[in-house]
Parts: sequence; structure tokens; C-alpha cells
Amino acid sequence: MGLSMKQMALLTSFFGVFSFLCGVIAENKKPAAGTPISGKGVVICKYPSDPTVILGYISFAALIASTVVGHMSIFYPYNKRAIPSSALFRSKTMFVFFNIAWVTAGLAAALLLWPTITEQFHLSRTVHHNPAYACPTAKTGVLGGGAFVSLDSCLFWLICLMLANNARSDYFEEVEDSQKGERTQVINVVPPIGSEVMSHANVA
Repeated sequence: MGLSMKQMALLTSFFGVFSFLCGVIAENKKPAAGTPISGKGVVICKYPSDPTVILGYISFAALIASTVVGHMSIFYPYNKRAIPSSALFRSKTMFVFFNIAWVTAGLAAALLLWPTITEQFHLSRTVHHNPAYACPTAKTGVLGGGAFVSLDSCLFWLICLMLANNARSDYFEEVEDSQKGERTQVINVVPPIGSEVMSHANVA
């Protein structure tokens, strides 16, 4: 049993919203800075325990899942009926939104990964030989921005899915109309059997 378009939309929405929530929570839980503890020529940074790094990676993974499902949902052969890519992208609107969805997904991935990796780097390196080191954390606001862009990417994939549904309907209507036209031509070309018999009788 294959997936329906509604199920694909729900999966894309679930992962997109989940990525957004994890990113926002990670941003809110991130400390503004660590506590510097001065020693002999070194500064030891003490950071409070927070789930920023874990939630950042989870948000990134959910973004990837939303992007993969969103991309697959456009080309998936619903009801075992596939259409060519040329029919999908016949509309310029579909082409534009498809590219915007990929661009926003890439931007969201960068905005989520950059502060997450930076935060992990700060937490793993706590000893510094600079007496003026202030024990910073990842740049504030980037994770939250990435979360919102991730949600935008999800919305663009849903728009692409709606446009793909319209393209599928138009394509299959054209196919059915062309098949009906071919059947009509065949019926017009082949004469009825009774008319052939009558013509032979008249000749005789």
C-alpha cells in the first residue's frame, strides 16, 4: 500500500514543525556566556549544563528529514501513476517554488549547524591561555533564525506539493483526452459490419 499525498504532507509538516520547535528551544536554553575562572596564566570556562547542542543537531536532522520527504512527495507515483518531470515543471511557478524550497533548506541547515558546532567547540575547549578570555557562547539569535527558516522551507515544500497535485491533475486529464480522441478516430475509420454486407450485396 503506497503513501497518499495527504500522508506525505503530514510527514513533511511534522518534521518541519519539529525542527522549528527544537531550534527555538535550543536558542532559548543557550546561555549568554560561561563563567571564567582565572588561574595561573590560564582561564578555565565553566558553562552551565544545557541541551543546546543536542537540540541543535536534532533540529538539523529533522530539517533533513522534512527536506527529503518534501522532495520525494513531489515525484512520488501516487496510486502507482507517475508523471514525467517535464510535466511537473511546465509551470514557472512550480519551478520557482521548488528552487526556493531548496535554497531555504540549505540556508536553514547552515544557520542551524553553525551555532551548534560553535557551541560544541566552546563546551569542549574550556581551558584558554588568554587571561582576557570572556568564555563566550555561540552567536545569539542564529539558532532561532535557523529554526524559522527551517519552518519556511517546510511551508515551501507544502506549496510545491499543492502545485504538483495540480500538475498531476492537468497531465492525466490531457492523457485521458488524447486517448478518447484516438478511440474516436478508430471508430470513425472502421466502418460498421452491416454497411460492408450491404455494399457487397448491392455490387452482386
